[in-house]
Amino acid sequence: MNFLTRYTDVSYATLRIVSGAIFTIHGVQKIFGVLTDHQPPIGSQLWLGGMIELICGLLIAVGFQTRWAAFLASGTMAVAYIQFHWKFRFGPEFFPAINGGDAAILYCFVFLYIACRGSGTLSLGKSE
Repeated sequence: MNFLTRYTDVSYATLRIVSGAIFTIHGVQKIFGVLTDHQPPIGSQLWLGGMIELICGLLIAVGFQTRWAAFLASGTMAVAYIQFHWKFRFGPEFFPAINGGDAAILYCFVFLYIACRGSGTLSLGKSE
């Protein structure tokens, strides 16, 4: 599978751009009430999370201040999983497939990886 090695930089850029863009959409949904029936009150914890999703998602997608944005986004998703999905319950509710926290865990670890690796190619910031 060594032939895939030449695509490492482009595939990483694609991961960064797509995950950042989808994260941004989650923020737009919370902040502007797009495609949802619930819009959190301004200043609430959910609203703050939506602002982090919106701003950090954009920064990650365009590759500007990527490490900081991805680190903040990763921590936000860790809190989201623990507080809103797992809720410190043990038993079947512990598992992401049961408590609905699959995306939060994936975002947490994808953004942690992006924070460690930096913006990479196809970014507005310097390739870190």
